[in-house]
Parts: sequence; C-alpha cells; structure tokens
Amino acid sequence: MWIETFISLSEWLFLLYLLGLTAGYLMLDVVAAIHLRRYMEERSLNSLPHGYTGFEPQITLLVPAFNEEATIVTTVKSLLQLSYSEFEIVVINDGSKDKTLDVLIKEFGLIPFPEAYDARLATQHIRTIYHAPAQLNLRVVDKDNGGKADSLNAGINISLYPLFCCIDADSILQRDSLRLAAQPFLDDPHTIACGGTVRVANGCEVKNGFLMKVGLPTNILALFQIVEYLRAFLFGRLGWSPINAMLIISGAFGLFHKDTVIGVGGYRHDTIGEDMELVVRLHRHMRLAGKPYRITFAPDPVCWTEAPEDLTTLKNQRIRWQRGLCESLMKNIDLLCHPKGGAVGWLAFPFMALFEWLGPVIEVFGYAFVTAGFISGFISFHVWLVLLLAAISLGILLSVSAFFLEEMSFHVYPKPQHVLRLLLGAIFENFGYRQLNSLWKLIGLYRWLVGKKAAWGAMTRTASWHSK
Repeated sequence: MWIETFISLSEWLFLLYLLGLTAGYLMLDVVAAIHLRRYMEERSLNSLPHGYTGFEPQITLLVPAFNEEATIVTTVKSLLQLSYSEFEIVVINDGSKDKTLDVLIKEFGLIPFPEAYDARLATQHIRTIYHAPAQLNLRVVDKDNGGKADSLNAGINISLYPLFCCIDADSILQRDSLRLAAQPFLDDPHTIACGGTVRVANGCEVKNGFLMKVGLPTNILALFQIVEYLRAFLFGRLGWSPINAMLIISGAFGLFHKDTVIGVGGYRHDTIGEDMELVVRLHRHMRLAGKPYRITFAPDPVCWTEAPEDLTTLKNQRIRWQRGLCESLMKNIDLLCHPKGGAVGWLAFPFMALFEWLGPVIEVFGYAFVTAGFISGFISFHVWLVLLLAAISLGILLSVSAFFLEEMSFHVYPKPQHVLRLLLGAIFENFGYRQLNSLWKLIGLYRWLVGKKAAWGAMTRTASWHSK
C-alpha cells in the first residue's frame, strides 16, 4: 500500500514541478513581451545615424584571455571598430600557454610600457603592461595565471574609466552595442549594471572583426543552443528586468559601474560562476543596505560568441554553469526571503533556487522514476505516456514561445529556411537534448555538494565563423 502511495505522490510531484516551471516561465514570457514592446517603441530611432555629445560615460572593455590565440586578434579588431565616443580596451592575458600574447604583440606592434595603477583589488602578479603605439586606446596586460575572476579584477585595477564592460575573448560585438548598453546608465543614474543579449555566432561569417552575414550552424548542438539562448535572454533576463530582479548578467557581455563593483569586493576567486555571483552579491549588498540601485537588461546590444559543437565541451560547460549557479546562490543565501529583499529576494531567488538549483534533481529522478515504474509494472502505460507527453509538450511550449518572441521583435534570422530550422530546433531539442542538459546540471550539483575542486576550464574553439 505504501508503495502505491509513494508512487502516486512522486507522479504528482513531477507533474506539479513541470506545471510550476512552465507557468513561471510563461509569466516571464508575458512580462517580457509587454516590456519588449515598450522598449522597441522607445528605441524606434536606433536605426538612424547617431552623434555623440561627449557626455556619454567612458567605458573600459575588459577582455580576459586564456589560450585564445585562434580568436583574440579578430575580437580585438572588432572592439577597435566599435562606435562610441570614448572607450579603451584592456586585454588581460592570464598566463596563456599558447601564443595568445605573441599574436597580439605581432599584430598590434605592442611594446612594454611601465605605468602606475591603484591595486584596489588583490590579484596575481602583473608581469608586464603593453601599449599599442598605433592604437592608443589598446593595452594588453600579461599576468600570472589566476583564473577569469582574477583577470577581471586585474583589468578593473588598471582601467581608467568609470564603467567597465567584460567581454569574452571569443566574442564579437555589434558596432552600436556599447551605445545601447550605456543608455540605461543615462536614463537612470541609479543603474549599476546592464546586461546585453548574447547570440550564437556559429554559422555566421565574420571578416576583419565585422559580422558580415548572419547564418545558422549545420551542427545540431549549436542549433539547439541558439534556441536555448533565445529562451534565456528574451524572457529569462527580459522578464525579470522590469521588476529589478535579474540575477544573471552573462560573463560574455555585461556593463558595470566600477566603483560599486570595487565596493563589494570585485569578482570572487572562490567560485567558478563569478559573473552570476557578482550580480547576486550586488543585489544583496544594495538591498540589505537600503541603497537605491538598478540592475537591468537591454535586449538590443548584441554580442556574438562561439558555442560548443561537441558533446564533451558542451557537457563540461554546463557542469561549470550549474556549479557556478549553486555557488552564487549559496554564497548570497541571506538574500532569500529577506525582509528587505524585494522582488529579487522574494520572487527571483526562490524561483531560481527551486527550478534551476534543485530542479535537476526533480527532473532527472522524475524521468528515471516514471520510466522505471513503467518497466516494473508499478505505473501503467497510460500514466507513463501522459507524464512523458506533458514534460515534452510543456518544454516545446516554452521553446516555441521564445522563438515567436524573437520573430515578433528582432527577427535576426531573415531567411525563411532559417525560420523553419529554428522552429524545428525549438521542437526537437525537447527530445533528448534538454533531458541531457538536466543530467549534466545534476552532475554539476553533485560535484558542488561533494566539494570537488572546480577549474575555469578550456573550451575547444573551431573559429569556423572567422574569415580573413
């Protein structure tokens, strides 16, 4: 009798989890759609030529690089051609073991240039600072290896300007991205951070640092990741932003107020998810101190980055992401349901904890339990089929809604065959790919629980989207 009760409760728990997850994301979808419509109306003149007054906030672009010889030159060339009034580029070579520093020295004619700076954040030893005689706004820092957080802290110490923007070394920014990302800081003086949209560059064509043609990858894993990114940014970030409850700004592209970040201690070295942890800590610090602030998301500044195209690299990436999420939430657990927590402490944090932090346990064991119950005869075929179809159908609903939100707003992929392939990707990613991601998240959660040592990790770059 107790076995039947346990099985029944487990079935309902799995179903309620799926319904709760879907309902939560659909509400975010509605909020995102409303906010996106207003945002597009406010930014309707963005396509016209823009001039600069000289009063725009100055920005330092920080590019941490570890073994990035395949893409670093193209990335720097892309950044040098950005359209903005005043910015500088600081590339931080984090003790690379390949020719990252050599290709930079050769391409830009770098020379050592000693300079004083205020080391307000502790970092590994800075070996040399290089300047580019032909590019006065480009500097390269060569330092001992310390990880991405350490590299970013070193860049913050050396930066000259009040805002800094962290960029992955394999990324390409659209020319107007800085202007669009800086706009929230002009609209609201309490803004301390702004995230932009990250899109998958696989299948696109980049030449001399410019995105020449938007395309879709032939690799099925990369195609599925495009759908994932649409979900994550178009209603994951955009849904939480209007209520000042966004907990994640991608490490690939985010703009921050430097003094505020230094005031909370900069990036932490003891977490593998330094980007998310910083954002959650900023929320916690500002909320608990009762200070006015805003952390926002701007969907139209776009950063293009390379996505993994093999299972091993993708698996390692998702395990790291899950560990980073676990660390970020646990290190700032005081924010959860704190009397001063506001929407972020009472809505976003519990949602993230239940559906993203602990969700993989319920999801993976739910699939496994239902399947095992069917095989052993404890669960009927009809119940098993209903639960399985419910899980897949609700997943398809979320993916397709993100796809339609993209098509109604930015319509980045203009060709009909692109639209069809994306729609098919939004459907078929739910047949195995999403379940595999849940398994990888569970592995990441387990490794965090047992305290297994984590590392920044390396990603295999194909650089197939670059052309000379």
